Amino acid sequence: MEEASQVRRAAREAVRDVGPERFGDAVGTVLDDGSMTPGVLAIACARAIDESVAFDTVAERAAGTQLIYEGLRLTRELATDPPWEGAVGGGADTTFDPDIETGANVDVLVADVLVARGFHLLARTEAAGTAVETVRSFGRDQTRRRSTAETALDTSLEADVFELAAVAGTTAVGAPPSTECREFVAALARTDDGLPAPETVFGPSVRESLRTFSAAPAVSGEGVRPSAPDS
Repeated sequence: MEEASQVRRAAREAVRDVGPERFGDAVGTVLDDGSMTPGVLAIACARAIDESVAFDTVAERAAGTQLIYEGLRLTRELATDPPWEGAVGGGADTTFDPDIETGANVDVLVADVLVARGFHLLARTEAAGTAVETVRSFGRDQTRRRSTAETALDTSLEADVFELAAVAGTTAVGAPPSTECREFVAALARTDDGLPAPETVFGPSVRESLRTFSAAPAVSGEGVRPSAPDS
């Protein structure tokens, strides 16, 4: 899919100067292995309003959305299954495996860099506030998950990032997303099989729905869905 390739190249370009070289390679590997669906959604939302929009118009917004997602996804993976808590040999020996511990520490830094670069790309756009709230919402959800073990919260990140993509994409052509658009993209993200590949998501019916919902009255706020209140 050409849009996915474009988003991946733009995201890689945004972290091209990250060093040292081995660390930069680790950052790039996350992007090479990731699904570019959030970034492609930003493009699709922009083109739902104006089909003639060139990729360059929304490139940084798509890349920024993608980078924030990849960083938060990696953080969630580390929080859900902390590699530094494993025992060596599966027995009574709880000594850290230094290779695992080092790799986990590198992954934490990689996640931080990805989110920071994503913020940088979106900082001067209308999606900046939504990006901040996406990260805050993620933090609240992870805190709640640790205390309640609610696995349903695991899909909240994708729903929030898809809403971020909608804001980033539609505002690139001057129109904030409608309530219907936000609800539609959030529903796309909530699957039991993980983040769907862009080739799976963006068929003709989804693109037509984006065009329809983009024509609805826009909402003025930027925020993503609020977290459920603590019990």
